[in-house]
Amino acid sequence: MSDGNEADTSCCASCGIAEVDDIKLKECSDCDLVIYCSDTCQREHRPHHERACKKRSAELRDELLFKQPESTHLGDCPICIIPMPLDTGKTTILTCCSKLICDGCDYANDIREAEASLVPKCPFCRETRPSNDKGFDKQTMKRIKANDADAMRREGTENYLKGNYVSALMWYNKAAELRDVDAHYKMSLLYDEGKGVEKDRGKKMYHLEEAAIGGHPYARFNLGCEEERSGNIERAVKHFTIAANLGHDESIKALMDNFKEGFVSKDDLAAALRANQAAVDAAKSPQREAAEEYYRIENNIHAEN
Repeated sequence: MSDGNEADTSCCASCGIAEVDDIKLKECSDCDLVIYCSDTCQREHRPHHERACKKRSAELRDELLFKQPESTHLGDCPICIIPMPLDTGKTTILTCCSKLICDGCDYANDIREAEASLVPKCPFCRETRPSNDKGFDKQTMKRIKANDADAMRREGTENYLKGNYVSALMWYNKAAELRDVDAHYKMSLLYDEGKGVEKDRGKKMYHLEEAAIGGHPYARFNLGCEEERSGNIERAVKHFTIAANLGHDESIKALMDNFKEGFVSKDDLAAALRANQAAVDAAKSPQREAAEEYYRIENNIHAEN
């Protein structure tokens, strides 16, 4: 059996038996340091291995936690294949198929249908769009029956807005079990606020971490704030940097504050600024800019009336 963080793949850490045709060895369920021939051997060896196991499992968790995601949890718009903007106010939910698209594609579809006098249909799946809330609710429940995590999360948010926090937690939990990243983030808020559940910092942090690993920049920023308040500045800066690289502006401000305090180097701040701007620019398009201008004018007209 080897010492340190290297796994010994030659024999069971408990009984010493080697792997042969009818005996298969498997890694410890929590770390990669040792292997066992059975669950019984793992249980018997736990008192000898527990300390090293906890240390290594924490290291593995951090490796996963501080890995830079390739994109945000929103991914690309499924129509124009351009990264989604972080501002969800510039996106549109399609209840018929649970797709999230950018306003640019939704606006372009509206223009196309208006010019050709077409019946309004979903720009992605081409289903006829419902004309009232009852129709939208019916589509959402249809998607929920199809085990759609996005629809479950939306139902959770509907309940949250109505003050039904227990139901909101239930739907968020169902969505999180299906690996919905935003559902993890929303659960962290419930555990932080104590709405529908007792306040629980441990569970809040777990769900924040799960969301951050999935590319949720707001969850990542919140983790940075938590670490900063706990005095773990190095970990906080890592979180802020990852979120900034995903286009999160508040994280850039946090990095600037830490730069002033001497916790972030000039080169690291400059690199984060470049990555942040690149992420923001990647989410732009003439179609999206046209939609933003149209909705801005429309909102002004409504405000005046």
